[in-house]
This record gives sequence, C-alpha cells and structure tokens, in this order.
Amino acid sequence: MTYMAKKKKQKTNAIRLVEQQKIAYQEHEYQWSEENLGAAHVGEQVGMDASKIFKTLVAVGNKTGPIVAVIPSDHELDLKKIAKASQNKKVEMLPMRQLEEMTGYIRGGCSPIGMKKLFPTFLDESAKEQQTIAVSAGKRGLQMELDPLAIAKLTRGQFAPITQDQENA
Repeated sequence: MTYMAKKKKQKTNAIRLVEQQKIAYQEHEYQWSEENLGAAHVGEQVGMDASKIFKTLVAVGNKTGPIVAVIPSDHELDLKKIAKASQNKKVEMLPMRQLEEMTGYIRGGCSPIGMKKLFPTFLDESAKEQQTIAVSAGKRGLQMELDPLAIAKLTRGQFAPITQDQENA
C-alpha cells in the first residue's frame, strides 16, 4: 500500500486560524527561489496587481519590543512612522537570524497571522483602500488573499501611515 497518493496539503498556522474564524480567503501558490524571496515578483506569478501584495516585516521598538508591519510589497517601511504609531521612541528591524525563533516563520514565509505570540501589528493605511490584499500564508510559495479588515481583526492590528513617501523612496 502506498501513502504517496494521499498527499494532503499541509496547513499553516495562518490558514488554520483563518479557517477557525470562518473568514473567506483564497490561496495563491507561486514558485520561489532563495535568490528571489522578495514579495514584488509574487504579483506576476499569481496574477495580482503589486499594490495588493503586502509583505510582513518584524521590527523591535525600544518600549514595546517586537512589532509587526504589513506594508505594500513595492514600498519601504518608515521606521520613524512606525515608531510614532507604536508609541516607541526608536524602532529597528529585527535581525533576520531571530525571525523564526520570534515568530515561528522564516524569511519569505512570514505571515502576520498565526505567529507564536500576538505582537502589536500595524497595517499600512493603504490596505483599507483594497477589498482584499495578499499576505504570506505562512510558508514560502504560498500567499493568502483576504479582506484587510479580517487581518486587522485576527492580529488585533491597527491601520496607520507606516511607509516612506514614494517621492523619497
């Protein structure tokens, strides 16, 4: 008897949480490579406009500790703006080597949903302009598209202006 035919898709923490809350979502699979883990190429592969693909970044505030930022893939996080939004004086990016231990996710597969702990989460205010956005579903090569308000609800997140102005980027 072979068990290979019964290959069941492994659900990530993010997908399990979304399904437990009965939130509508759509999965998008794509090819990833170690050389190209950036979120920007995902849009081409899944047929979505880049403005709807959001990346998840983890920073550390001097008062709050870890902070999660969910921003459009074609934008840069503004550390001063997220410091203000999170009521920190100073915010720095979390060193990459600490990402998996802190969140349970690896680079290129970090979802704002289903981290080891519920960290203060901030979604860029531009997410509110979209009916749905895509974020990592918790592993490389898999995105989940859902209502940004659902992401905010699941993460207890808030919307704030946290990206650099594009003229300066």
